[in-house]
Amino acid sequence: MQLFAGCISRVRLLGDLRPGEGRLVTWAFLYQFAIFSSYYVIRPIRDEAGVAGGVSNLSWLFTGTLVAMMAVNPVFAALVRLLPRPRFIAISYRFFILNLLVFLVLFWVSSATAKIWTGRAFFIWTSVFNLFVVSVFWAFMVDIFTSEQGKRLFGMIAAAATLGGIVGSAITAGTVKSVGVPPLLIFAASLLEVGVFAAGRLNRLAPVLQIRTPGAQPKPAGDAPIGGRVLAGITHAWRSPYLLQISVYMLLFTVLSTFLYFQQAAIVGRSFADRTARTAFFARIDLMVNLLTLGAQFFLTGRVMKRAGVALTLTFVPALTAVGFLMVGFMPVAAIVVGFIVLRRAGNFAFAQPTREVLFTVLTREDKYKTKNFIDTVVYRLGDQVGAWASALMTWAGLGTAIAWTAVPLALAWVANAWRLGRRQEEKACALAERYPALESKAV
Repeated sequence: MQLFAGCISRVRLLGDLRPGEGRLVTWAFLYQFAIFSSYYVIRPIRDEAGVAGGVSNLSWLFTGTLVAMMAVNPVFAALVRLLPRPRFIAISYRFFILNLLVFLVLFWVSSATAKIWTGRAFFIWTSVFNLFVVSVFWAFMVDIFTSEQGKRLFGMIAAAATLGGIVGSAITAGTVKSVGVPPLLIFAASLLEVGVFAAGRLNRLAPVLQIRTPGAQPKPAGDAPIGGRVLAGITHAWRSPYLLQISVYMLLFTVLSTFLYFQQAAIVGRSFADRTARTAFFARIDLMVNLLTLGAQFFLTGRVMKRAGVALTLTFVPALTAVGFLMVGFMPVAAIVVGFIVLRRAGNFAFAQPTREVLFTVLTREDKYKTKNFIDTVVYRLGDQVGAWASALMTWAGLGTAIAWTAVPLALAWVANAWRLGRRQEEKACALAERYPALESKAV
């Protein structure tokens, strides 16, 4: 913990960390680092399991993921409705820890044939795990930081995810051949428990929040259940024009990401026959992405978001995606695809994701947890479905090379959506600052 505190104090000299924010950012940084280290330890195992199960079966795995996500989302909404914030966060994460221990046993005792099916189940589980734990983390962040603070601090906090990705992917790339999968699952579970501990500490430090409604009085929100309806996250996502725009943004992001993922899977399937070699290759890609992202998140994201604004920053990755797919359409070779993957993922982590999280800072607490979780998980995986089956259908019809050209107009539509959405957030943030100036300017 002293190491993280020392890092944060040095960042204050170069970043935009203000007095009183250091302890919150330190614990948020450790929390994010722990859960992303855990995820990146197991991500290459998931990607290899998807390829080993057959690239042609990936569409079915994405379907299984959507079904699993739709089953889990109402359960989480019920926890949010009934339990205070620290309890539903701890219960959610420890549920995934228990799952990891079950997979540990299955990987250890399964025969070669059974491992294919275990790997497919693990692919679906990891795809649920990834979105769920990250969505819960960012819901917590937008609950305790204001829109103004988010612009300054979310890039710095997101750097913990990049650092965790570097550590996690390096561990898997360097040890999977010698120790195998089961010990890595134990390590991933231990990191998740560190995340639970950091979340508890952060909750105790979190400031007293205002319920942002006219005439409301300050209320300690963290220890009170949020209440509301279990299905509020679903209904609000479609009834609010602002939330609907966020849903469209997420849908376009995931459809295009899945187009790119299928091209990556096809290239790796042709290039590597050995399972451990494929796992190591995926880990090396993760390592490149995270190394490229880290410096930008620490020292560029906050400054770019403050100076360029939410709208312009939010359009960066959509514009990059349009250019990237255009290049793949003209030159569909491995080097172009891998380079595009690395740049797009780095741009997403450095700019798109922190800016996307700022979109939620202007919402009610119920929407921050329930609707955000629905968009981050179910809508996200719905986009996977559209992208996966569209890719499979075009490949089956002999139109695999047309995927990139199909993606270009979708990416341009995404640029327009991102611009409108960013402008709307800026308008909402200004209105909120005028209504509650003390809250928006408060140094936590």
